[in-house]
Parts: sequence; structure tokens; C-alpha cells
Amino acid sequence: MDLEKQFLIAKGAIKRLPGMQKEYSYTGGTIESRYCYAVWLRHLLKWSRFRKGVPQSVAELGPGDSLGTGIAALLSGSSKLYALDVIKYWDNARNLRILNELVELFKRRFRIPDNFDYPRLRPIIDDYSFPSDILTDEILEESLSNQRIEQLRNELSDIDNPSNSMIKYKIPWQDQSVIKKGSVDFIYSQATLECIEDLEGTYRAMCLWIKPGGLMSHTIDFKSHKLTAEWNGHWKFSDFEWRLVKGRDKFLINREPLSKHIELHNANNFWILMKEPATLKNRLGRNSLASKFRSLSEEDLTTSGVYLLSEKSRSCNDE
Repeated sequence: MDLEKQFLIAKGAIKRLPGMQKEYSYTGGTIESRYCYAVWLRHLLKWSRFRKGVPQSVAELGPGDSLGTGIAALLSGSSKLYALDVIKYWDNARNLRILNELVELFKRRFRIPDNFDYPRLRPIIDDYSFPSDILTDEILEESLSNQRIEQLRNELSDIDNPSNSMIKYKIPWQDQSVIKKGSVDFIYSQATLECIEDLEGTYRAMCLWIKPGGLMSHTIDFKSHKLTAEWNGHWKFSDFEWRLVKGRDKFLINREPLSKHIELHNANNFWILMKEPATLKNRLGRNSLASKFRSLSEEDLTTSGVYLLSEKSRSCNDE
């Protein structure tokens, strides 16, 4: 066993010791309103390549530190947000602060923060000017009306109220019944699917939730999240070794490559409309990979991330 493996397995063992349970306080990204604004508008621009207007019902997997990305969708004219996560990272005060800041960004028709501001943010878009052809003055006059902003503020202040009509959240979400079948126009996630253990169940749920002809938009990171020296060094570990590395950490990357996501798209009747990979050189010999990863294609071994936009092309099998 190489030294890197020994070190990470020992570190995982330490995680299992009494008193070493990881505290999940924040994830990073959505604590900033400008980041939320940039993420949502990038996904919206991808949606607009194939659909007109703004999706009315949206669902986000893994909102993280705030509901800011979903709030941006509502300020763009979406009428309902479903926010699904496994841990509640956000709080009402942060959501309200980000709401106020997002309102100002939209009122100013602020330029989309580009890769100078957020160099690792995906998807990449061609034009970072405010999308006034999608978010017209007429749409924004309604979506940014004082009455609508006040309703959003009230719902965020009393987020657990079951009578809320614009914002619904489920933490943790554990089954497909959290969203009514065929009720969502647009599902999106930002660097979330690589951390979900039950990918098969998640894709199945997304197929059930989304309307026929609805779209989903996902940015997925396949890197080791700096756990290993090589960006794809996590593929050197067997499943048993990786469980030791994880320790008690429930949310370490699932290590599934691009081909697994393509397979699950096909199995759940999603037609891929856009595939935008990010690539890095593979420096690992196949003999250094765990046996389950030795047959990975060259595309898998060099794809460090991907943006996927897809359409639900047919009904799910049990509908």
C-alpha cells in the first residue's frame, strides 16, 4: 500500500474516534449573493437555449449555505422552488440578507459575475451581460414588485409554515414522494451529484418529478476534492479502502465517473442536449487503479468535471 493510501486510511480511522464526529457548519459558495446570482443566471441561460421564458417550477439539489440560488430563480419570475438537501446548512437570517442583496442585483440588471470573479465556476457561458432578452422589463416589473418581494420575505422568515406557496424545502429528503410526480419544469444542481451515494435513486426521483419535456441542468465535479495528490487519485482505492478513508463522513465524494452519469441519464429517459466536459491529464497508470476502475475509458480518466443539460424525453417506466 502506498504512503498516500496509508495516510488517508489512518486519517479516516481518526474520524471514527469518540469526539471526532465532523461538525457541518457551512459548505462554502452560496453564502455570497453574487455567487448565487452567477450560478442561477448561468443555468437559466442554458435553459434558454432550448426553452422560452423562465421555468415556473424549479427544484434544486443541494442548495448548501443558503437558498440564494433558488431565491434568484424566484426573483427571475419562477413561481415555486423546491430545495432538497441532507443537512440544513442555512438559516433564516442569512436567507433574508441574501434576498435583499439579490433584489438590488436584479434591479440594477447587474452583469453576471464571470470567471475572473469565480474562476472555477461552471457552466461557462458566451456572454456575461445581463440577459435582458430573457428577463425583460415586463417580467422583472412583476417578479420584483414590492408585493412579491414582501411575500418572499415573509416565507423566508417563517420557512417552516406549511402554507407557504413559493418555497418548499425538505431536509433530509429520503424518497421520491417529497415532490409531486410530473410537477417540475427545471431541476438543477451545482457540484452536488458527486456527493450523493444513492445516484440511481436520485436519477429515478428526478425522472418522476420532472414534467415530460422538462429540463435538468447539472454541474458535476469528478476530482478528488484535494484529498489526493493527483486530481483522480481517489480511483486508486478499493471500495473497502474508501470506506476506511470516509470514516464517519457521510458526504465524501461517491467517485462515480462521467460514464455512470451518462448511463443513468439513458436508463431514466433523459436525452442529453449539452455535454461540456472539463479535462485534465491522467497521470495514473491503470495498474495503480483499484480493480473496479481499471476498465474506465480514456474519456472517464481525463474528464475532471462536466456540465450536462438534458431533457426528459419519455415517461418513467412506472408512470
